Amino acid sequence: MAETPRRIWLTGASSGLGAALAEALLHSGAHLALSARTEAPLAQLALRFPGQVLVVAGDLTDRQQVQAMGAAIEQHWGGVDTVILNAGTCEYVDTRHFDAELFERVIRTNLFATGYCIEAALPLLRQGVRPHLVGVASSVTYLPLPRSEAYGASKAGQRYLFESLRLDLAHEHIDVTVVSPGFIDTPLTRKNDFPMPMLVSARQAAAYIAARLERRPLEIAFPTLFIGALRLLAWLPAWLRVWIGKRLVRQATTQGDA
Repeated sequence: MAETPRRIWLTGASSGLGAALAEALLHSGAHLALSARTEAPLAQLALRFPGQVLVVAGDLTDRQQVQAMGAAIEQHWGGVDTVILNAGTCEYVDTRHFDAELFERVIRTNLFATGYCIEAALPLLRQGVRPHLVGVASSVTYLPLPRSEAYGASKAGQRYLFESLRLDLAHEHIDVTVVSPGFIDTPLTRKNDFPMPMLVSARQAAAYIAARLERRPLEIAFPTLFIGALRLLAWLPAWLRVWIGKRLVRQATTQGDA
């Protein structure tokens, strides 16, 4: 008897890592509920993979819209087996003209929206088979970097959120995995004005993540050498980390993600 396809809710699926991950999971036979602000790329995937895609587009920073997405998924599927919260953004801070609105935008998109999605996702996961919650954070949380005040704070918040949920959801047998990627070639990172060591393609990153989801590790971190270097730097004395960080400071500001 054929195995029932896993039902997966994936956010941020219209471009970059999310779009590549959607393709990888659809090719594996999974059924995906896809969320993003931009509906057209999601609709194209629905046409290419008939019967496998449920489009639930909308603004993830709007709690009511997220609740409507959850209700639509429940109506069609009854529950989900995996939720992958991938949507996010980055804007770099210029401390000469600190912009609290920029800070709020990044925190709202990366952290508040994650909370809204978790609120909608947990009832669905409780109706799922071997439920699994996956959150895409960032390797930037291992080491403070210049201009990353807003992005790093939001991603550190995400990491803490998922790691705490892992403890509180254990008795419900809901596994939690944190994804910590390095630099991925996406439309957002192409705006970066600095070298991105060990840059990987979105397709490579998606394949790496998809291949490891079934194992349900506590963390999926890559590329291995890049992550290892960051972790080693994080163990250095604080004064030495500051000395290194100061030498990475640039005056220009732009947007991107890591």
